[in-house]
Amino acid sequence: MSLPLEGLSAIVTGAGRGLGRAEALELARLGAAVVVNDYGQPGRDGSGEACAGPAEEVAAEIRAAGGTAVAHTGDIADFAQAGALVESAVAEFGKLDILVNNAGILRDRMVFSMAEGEWDSVIRVHLKGHFNTTRFAAAHWRERSKAAGGPVFGRIVNTSSEAFLAGSAGQPNYAAAKGGIVGLTTSTALALAKYGVTANAICPRARTRMTEDVFAGLARPEDGLDPLAPEHVAPLVGYLASPAAARINGQLIVVHGGMVAIAERPRIAAKFDSKQETFTYDELDALLTPHYEQRPPGETFAAAEVLGLKRG
Repeated sequence: MSLPLEGLSAIVTGAGRGLGRAEALELARLGAAVVVNDYGQPGRDGSGEACAGPAEEVAAEIRAAGGTAVAHTGDIADFAQAGALVESAVAEFGKLDILVNNAGILRDRMVFSMAEGEWDSVIRVHLKGHFNTTRFAAAHWRERSKAAGGPVFGRIVNTSSEAFLAGSAGQPNYAAAKGGIVGLTTSTALALAKYGVTANAICPRARTRMTEDVFAGLARPEDGLDPLAPEHVAPLVGYLASPAAARINGQLIVVHGGMVAIAERPRIAAKFDSKQETFTYDELDALLTPHYEQRPPGETFAAAEVLGLKRG
């Protein structure tokens, strides 16, 4: 019996630790040949010297379990290095079928205290990093589709966050980057559908190096799998990367601890029409002020209510 991803090749960025590691292992378990990408900096803020160790260790773990994997240590936030990553997958396995964008860093600060570099660095790694790899993978699939005269197989799984959905007061850079990733995902989904490629985003909740402070008060269970283990997220990534998910495109899915929730696009909550050619200040005051007086202060998008998320 063949495995769901047998004969397919994948790239997983940020795969040396945490979620990326779990996702790379799952794709390999399902039969994919994997390029394990990780820049290898020890600090979750992107600090420290780059190191090949994390990527090589995960690739070795996959090979020890009978799978196929190679390590790649390039910086996906660098345009040329992201291109080299896609080229390496094609050179090693003949083609690229799956791209999982996971790499990221944190540099948390309240918006009134954030330095320009703290903003730029997080946007660079998360949002630009997602774009860089997507751009080169998309070009690869477009060229293959033109050569084949029809659709080819391609899957993109991007990593957003509940910080985008519900807000995160001390992470304006991170929340903005994760919101941008959703926009990139939906645009990519529309652009590449005719080539046979899907693009979806997940909002994972997991205990990793990046979230150690967030979940510090939630103890690991003495027995059984931690509800916040990255292993709860990896199966969804494996599924979205498979042929079975061909009809799922441009979606945002929250996943953690045995739960999957499909987020809807924002819906209109209320609509008001002007009684003259255009609104006046007084008319808007008469319409909008009573509407918002009926809502709790600081309420954010309805998605936060639907998913039962904690507001930032």
